[in-house]
Amino acid sequence: MPYRQLGRNTNHRRAMLRNIVTSLLKHGRIETVETRAKEMVRITEKMITLGKRGDLHARRQALAYIQEEGVVTQLFTEIAPKYAERKGGYTRMIKSGFRRGDAAPLCIVELV
Repeated sequence: MPYRQLGRNTNHRRAMLRNIVTSLLKHGRIETVETRAKEMVRITEKMITLGKRGDLHARRQALAYIQEEGVVTQLFTEIAPKYAERKGGYTRMIKSGFRRGDAAPLCIVELV
């Protein structure tokens, strides 16, 4: 299986990942469960690569996924130029312990 199902149906999973990716690009750092983070990193890397391309088609593709237009503008004007010389690996995952309620492994994901 090329992706994790995360215990949700397709529409819920897509919406959740869109929200998480939007939040990461907006705030630069979030804390979430490790399995969600691994899926989110894949998508975030693709969004930053679109931002590095910088053409109109890439902007429209990013707008189709990211939910806030202001975050897309920030991606194309601030975030992507910062990684112009970098070939990949735009995010960092740091394990941060376990969630109190169900002991799920947590990690902090941040833009490098």
